[in-house]
Amino acid sequence: MKQRMHFKKISDYHRFANIAAPKHPLISLIDYSEVKYPSDVENLQLIKEYYTIGLKRNLAYKYFYGQQTYDFDEGVMTFVAPKQVMSLSSNPNIKHKPSGYLLLIHPDFLWNSGLANQLQNYQFFGYTVNEALFLSEKEEQQIIEILKNIEKEYQSNIDKFSRDIIITQLQLLLNYAERFYERQFITRKIANHKLLEQLEILLHDFFTDEKALEKGLPTVQWVADNLHLSPNYLSSMLKSLTGQSTQQHIHNKLIEKAKEQLSTTQQTISEIAYSLGFERPASFTKLFKTKTEMSPMEFRKMFN
Repeated sequence: MKQRMHFKKISDYHRFANIAAPKHPLISLIDYSEVKYPSDVENLQLIKEYYTIGLKRNLAYKYFYGQQTYDFDEGVMTFVAPKQVMSLSSNPNIKHKPSGYLLLIHPDFLWNSGLANQLQNYQFFGYTVNEALFLSEKEEQQIIEILKNIEKEYQSNIDKFSRDIIITQLQLLLNYAERFYERQFITRKIANHKLLEQLEILLHDFFTDEKALEKGLPTVQWVADNLHLSPNYLSSMLKSLTGQSTQQHIHNKLIEKAKEQLSTTQQTISEIAYSLGFERPASFTKLFKTKTEMSPMEFRKMFN
C-alpha cells in the first residue's frame, strides 16, 4: 500500500519538491523545470490542502487522479481542488525536459473574498486529469502572462491592494480557462457527439433491459462511470452540446420510456413507476407531471 503524504501548507510542497521556500505563505508560482521529486515518489499518494493550477508540458511522470491517468506530452492545464488524492509513476515516453508552471493557492488567501464562494462554480476543478484543457500556443501565452502578473504582484512590496489585484488576476485566469474549455468542447465536437450517442445507448439499454427494477434510478455518477468521465466534465460537455445537464438527459430518457409504457401496455402506474426504478409511485407521478404538464393517467387517456 502506498504511503500518504499530506501537504497542509504550500511550504510543505516546496520542501518535498526540493525548491526554494515560497515568497508568500499562501500563494506560489513554481517553475516546473526546477521541481525535483524524491526517488520514492512513486510509492506515495499526495493530498494537498490548497488549490493547484498546472500549466505543464513534457512531464517526467504520469499522474493518476481518481481512476484516470494522463501523461503530459503537450501543453495542457489542470485544476485540482484541495483534498484530492494524487499519485505519480514514471513516464517512459518523455522526450524533452519538463517545463511549465504550477500555481498553488491556499484557501486562506481567498478568505472573505467573492472568489472564495465562486470557485465551486468552476466545474473544471472537478474534472479528472485525462480531461485536461489543451491550449493553443496563443492561449498558452495568455495564461503565462497572467501567471507572471500574479507572481510579480506577490513578490513586490505587499500592501492593502496586493491581495485584491492578485484575486482579480486569478479571476481572469479562471474566466479564460472557462472560455478555452468551451472552445475545446466545440473543437472536439465529433468525439463529443460520439459520447452523446454512447449516453443515449447506455440509457436506452438500462431501461429496456429493466435494470432499473433491480438497481433503481440511474445516477449521474453511474452514467459518468460507464462513460469513463468525471460527472462534472460530462455535464459540462452535455450542456455545451445540448444545453442540458446529465440529470436532465436521464430524466428525458426516463419520461420517453414512461410514455412508451403508458401508451402501449396495460401496466398500472405503480408497476411502471417501479419498473423505471422509482421507490414510490408518487415520485414518478410528480416528475412526469413536471416534465409533461399532465399526470401519467391523463397522458394514458389520450390513447384510449
